[in-house]
Amino acid sequence: MKLILGLGVTGLSVARFFNKNNISFRIADSRQEPPMLKISKNENLLHDFYFGEWNVSLLDDISEIIISPGIAESELIVRWARKKNISIISDIELFGRYVKAPMIGITGSNGKSTVTQLLGEMALASSLKAYICGNIGNPVMESMNDDAELYIVELSSYQLDYTNHLDLYAGVITNISPDHLDRYSSYSDYISSKLSIYNYSKFNIVNLNESEVSEIIGDNLFSIEQSESRCDFFASEKDDLYEVFHQDKLLMSSNDISVVGKHNIENILAALTLGYRFGLSVDVMKETVMGFKGLVHRLEFVSTINQVDFYNDSKSTNAISTITAINALDAKYANLVLILGGIAKKEDYSELFKLISQKVKTVILIGESSSDFCRHIDGPRVVVSESMKEAVEISKEASESGAVVLSPGCASFDMFDNFNNRGEVFKHHVLEDN
Repeated sequence: MKLILGLGVTGLSVARFFNKNNISFRIADSRQEPPMLKISKNENLLHDFYFGEWNVSLLDDISEIIISPGIAESELIVRWARKKNISIISDIELFGRYVKAPMIGITGSNGKSTVTQLLGEMALASSLKAYICGNIGNPVMESMNDDAELYIVELSSYQLDYTNHLDLYAGVITNISPDHLDRYSSYSDYISSKLSIYNYSKFNIVNLNESEVSEIIGDNLFSIEQSESRCDFFASEKDDLYEVFHQDKLLMSSNDISVVGKHNIENILAALTLGYRFGLSVDVMKETVMGFKGLVHRLEFVSTINQVDFYNDSKSTNAISTITAINALDAKYANLVLILGGIAKKEDYSELFKLISQKVKTVILIGESSSDFCRHIDGPRVVVSESMKEAVEISKEASESGAVVLSPGCASFDMFDNFNNRGEVFKHHVLEDN
């Protein structure tokens, strides 16, 4: 019998697959009322289940566990299973056993969702039956389709941690920076988790600008301002713009695209290189890039109000992503107002505070990190807000020109359901009365 650990979106997708294919399974969740409980009842998936504190008896007669990525190795149920030598796999590994179409895997601390979506749009524009799935929000087991010609899969480090066997056509790491350090015993363990994608890839796609992967033997390379002759795609900075090249041919400049920032140039290079490796037309990929609007909650342009541009970067849940947002907007705007805060990660924010002192005019702090962050920010005007509504109102008063960005650098759960909810609330208050 199979054991599904965790009845969230991932667990539900696995249960549906097992039920459809007459594979016996048990569902267990440490929560008395897991998120997908009602749906599972309505679909008659609860043939064998247990909700509540983990019990070792859950492992009786279990041959394999399919685990939700949010369950850490330190959980008792995982430790018991390891002692009993019961195989623990991710839904990604299960998916890989059944699909026939090639898979491209994309991971990284930041940018992986953007690269996944952009590559998916390139493939669809090339008339391929491509499916965008994984950590981006569409569970892989729900994306399985007999007509598929390509699966483009975003992979989190958590999913990779529980993956033992996988056959990827190509894999890429967008970048690596400290994140999820509450889950890993060290930063090096987190790096190792990300690097494992190359163990499963037929072709390694390597970002030469990322020091943690630049020594990996790559089949296809990309970079900004580095080793252009070795790269299929590269970019160079010229007169405050970035020019993107395919080998020695100029394809486009940052003036030709909607998304902003050096990090998005890097994301574009990653998608172009993956698509080129798979055989997509460079012309089709170029047109797709030029029409790409980016993803919601990732430096998403919201509106211009009284000559001030508002951006929603709610997906920013760590310091490096807020640093990236500030640098991207600083290249375009002289005056910048930053809405920052939430539940701070266990990471070093000192570089972020230093950058804020240099490039941000006003900082509006929200969430439980406000008092701590307030002590460390020196230079800009700092205002503490009790709500997102108040933060937006203050930002409108503080801005005479330039840009306002919500880029919290923190988790959202002190005030919101998740980063999506945080971003939607921000956009609502930006647009109300306008």
